[in-house]
Amino acid sequence: MTRTRRCLATLVAVCIGFGGVAPTAQAAGLISAEQVAASVGPRSATDDRAQLLATLERTDVAAELVARGVSVDQARLRVAALSDAEAALLAAEIDKAPAGAGELIGTLILVFVVLVFTDIFGYTRIFPFIKSNR
Repeated sequence: MTRTRRCLATLVAVCIGFGGVAPTAQAAGLISAEQVAASVGPRSATDDRAQLLATLERTDVAAELVARGVSVDQARLRVAALSDAEAALLAAEIDKAPAGAGELIGTLILVFVVLVFTDIFGYTRIFPFIKSNR
């Protein structure tokens, strides 16, 4: 039991030690927020519509539209009919939208796995069905 804890403590110490070295190695390449804003620049409504139309050109998106009863031509016409604000909002939402079930499920699974491992190692006693090494 003591050997396992020593190995775990050594591993954590090494990870923390290397974690402190990595950011300082990258510090020479830091850029300011103004530089990022200048490189990205303001997006125009034409850019937003072009992004939406490029998304419609993807085969997986086109197949989903057809499966739901919407032709790609109808979708293009609807993108053209959007106002500038609507196009900007939709383009931003497409970039942020999760692909799949969402972040909540993944986060809950991660928390559950961490709690199970802390129960197995004997640090907590949350789940009564898990036998710890203590």
